[in-house]
Formats: sequence, C-alpha cells, structure tokens
Amino acid sequence: MKKEWLKAIIILPFNVLVVIPALILYFSGYKFILNNIFLICAGCLLFIAGFALAVWTMFLFNNIGKGTAAPWAPPKHLVVAGPYKYVRNPMITAVLSILLAESLIFNSLEIFCWFIFFLIINSIYFPLVEEKQLKERFGGEYLEYMKKVPRWLPKFPLK
Repeated sequence: MKKEWLKAIIILPFNVLVVIPALILYFSGYKFILNNIFLICAGCLLFIAGFALAVWTMFLFNNIGKGTAAPWAPPKHLVVAGPYKYVRNPMITAVLSILLAESLIFNSLEIFCWFIFFLIINSIYFPLVEEKQLKERFGGEYLEYMKKVPRWLPKFPLK
C-alpha cells in the first residue's frame, strides 16, 4: 500500500501543487518580491490548514478506506469520518486551499488562475464521473451519504 500512496501523491497532488505552479512561475518570468507581508502570512496560514487537512484525509483513506485517492487504488470502504462528516470532498478542499495559499504567498495572478481552472475542472469532474463511480462501488450507502453531506461547502447545525 505504501508504494500505491507514494505513486498517488507524486502523480496527483505533487503535479497539481508543485510542478504546475513552478512551471507557471517559470514561464511567466516570476520574480519574488516581498511586497505584502499580510498576503504572505495569510497564505502561510492557509497553506498550513490545507496541508493538515490533506494529511488528515489521506490518513483516513488509508486507515478506514483501505485505499488511496488514486483511481487505480481506490478505497475499499466509504470514508465518512473526520472532515468527511461535513463535506464529501475535503481532499480537494485541501488541494484548493494550498493552491490559493500559493497564489497569495507568491502574489501570483497566474497561480490564482490555475486555482480557478482546477476548481472548475473538479466541479465538472466530481458530479459527472467520480460520484457515478462511487454510487456504483458503494450503492445505497453512498446515496444516503450524498443526501446528508454536501459536496463542497459544509453545513453546520445552528445552535
């Protein structure tokens, strides 16, 4: 399983969060200038939160789901614990948080555009592809989960 996780991390989030942003910065002629400490601090906090969420979700996929986020080694059990109680896709929320953090830290409109593009692609992919696969794999259990838990934005009970 460790080999599958390493492969999943390198192919999926590493490319989205490191390789593509690095190429964007390189080809846009980016030069780092420390001009807005507030954006850098906000970006660092968002990065830490996103990274912690990513690690937590991967831990849950591994220990409860007995699989990875990658399509070639998907979880064998539906994960509905931790952040999955509040949103169906916290792993993507983590990746989006990190991308947004990178755009703030580097003060890069180009990385922000990559963030928007990645958000749009996932907003199309999840309902059209992944959710259909999850319905097939987990049946009624996933259908019930879909009714109770929103896709992107959590709904917390007001008390």
